Amino acid sequence: MESVKTQDLGINDLPWKIEYHAQRCTMCGSCVAACTFNAIEVHVSRRSVTVSRKAFPDPAPEHLARPVIRQKADIGHACVGCGMCEKICPNGAIRPVRNPDNRFSLLARAQGPIKRGGRSNLAMPRTLDAIVVGRISQMTDPALDSERHTFDIRAPLGRVMLARELPLRVDGHSLVLSGRTPPVRWIYPVIFSDMSIGALSARAWEALALATAYLNEKCGLPVRMSSGEGGMPGKLLESEQLKYMILQIASGHFGWNRIVKALPRMKTDPAGVLIKIGQGAKPGDGGLLPAAKVAPHIQAIRGVPRATLHSPPNHQGLYSIEESVQKMHLSLNAAFGFRVPVAIKCAASATSVSVYNNLLRDPYRICGGFFLDGIQGGTGAANEISLEHTGHPIVSKLRDCYQAAVSQGLQGQIPLWAGGGIGMSGNAAADAFKMICLGANGVIMGKILIQLLGCVGNEHGRCNACNSGKCPTGICTQDPRLVKRLDVDRGAQNIVDYMLTFDAELRKLLAPAGNSSLPVGRSDALVSTDKAVADKLGIAYAC
Repeated sequence: MESVKTQDLGINDLPWKIEYHAQRCTMCGSCVAACTFNAIEVHVSRRSVTVSRKAFPDPAPEHLARPVIRQKADIGHACVGCGMCEKICPNGAIRPVRNPDNRFSLLARAQGPIKRGGRSNLAMPRTLDAIVVGRISQMTDPALDSERHTFDIRAPLGRVMLARELPLRVDGHSLVLSGRTPPVRWIYPVIFSDMSIGALSARAWEALALATAYLNEKCGLPVRMSSGEGGMPGKLLESEQLKYMILQIASGHFGWNRIVKALPRMKTDPAGVLIKIGQGAKPGDGGLLPAAKVAPHIQAIRGVPRATLHSPPNHQGLYSIEESVQKMHLSLNAAFGFRVPVAIKCAASATSVSVYNNLLRDPYRICGGFFLDGIQGGTGAANEISLEHTGHPIVSKLRDCYQAAVSQGLQGQIPLWAGGGIGMSGNAAADAFKMICLGANGVIMGKILIQLLGCVGNEHGRCNACNSGKCPTGICTQDPRLVKRLDVDRGAQNIVDYMLTFDAELRKLLAPAGNSSLPVGRSDALVSTDKAVADKLGIAYAC
């Protein structure tokens, strides 16, 4: 018999244990085939039983060999609790069960930095949960009817000039535009966050793009979608639907060559260009697309071989705030002739206000937006240490940036867009309304869209293996066998339905506050049940 060492790994050391009922199992093999992590296997169990098969007692030992399903006691094949085996089993014979008595993180960390998807495992309290809408217009200022009143729910993407800066002159009895003004797109206050066609499967990315086009053309909601770093399919670049997309260029410059080559054939301009400096889930840490996810179509779009692709932590073309302004100037001038707003995206940090102040003082008046991404945003490429221990919560940093602009009388000139945990509690409309009241022009949503597509990961360690390329739902993988599991039409429909509900709920919050347009910076509409939060954000305290 093989000896067992005290340091050997057991099933009880893993975060999830497989609960298996052999008496219900018909050995169809569906669970083993569905498990993308190879956490279970078919095993032969040896049993010794005493039976009596005669008319009178005649006990005799019998040795049997029975096939069973067994969990692997291996970190490399550890169960992640995705529940695909339970979902596919026709007899309810198997399911993953969370194991509170495990030492997985210690053992896994000993083999190198942990990579995982999803959001933080830490019980980090959300500031938004300590804020409620406290100002309700009633007798003194009648509220609105959310079902019948006309609302103007639009946010700017692009530089908004002050009235005194507009190049206008009086010609007789009319005003005439005598110069060029920066481009501005008035869009819905939600942008689908940048998730590249590489990090996501082609079907998942297609579902997001399909939902975006449907919301614009059929529902009248001008939602925009950011492409993420890595380029876009050629057919989309040359289609009319490009006007719903925000093209992103990041530190790796992946896919940008294809976009530049497609410029002469573009039928319309994109909604904007976004230069990504950093993201909230891993500020100061470069992005990583494992070789397992660099499929042939990704190689074609990005112009790279099948290899692990690394986006450096610092943008190779930018070394200062002033240089970033020059970069935006060159992008607009060379690529789109000042017809397309160009924005910049940074991770929320202690230096965010300094960056925003420098952009406000930009003499060219070309920065079209400042995107802030907080620590509670999710990503499948981050190391656990980066995801949980670096960055800044988005709420207070957004408020700091807005108040810095107010102190200079420059609020609203460079639109503030904020993300990082929007909809984490399930209600994105409430989070968006609070963020807008604190100074945001709109919000960025990402993780919640993936959950609508069918992601089973959560903040308690379930699945969260986006970086592995083994996504059991076909969302964050390039494996053709797994990608087929995702229903594009159904996923897009889920997103459309959610956004229509989002719009209805946003109106339900605007109406009692007495606003028919976005209440940007109206912090008087909010109160906090936490004294420290109230003091920091400059809003009323209610107990």
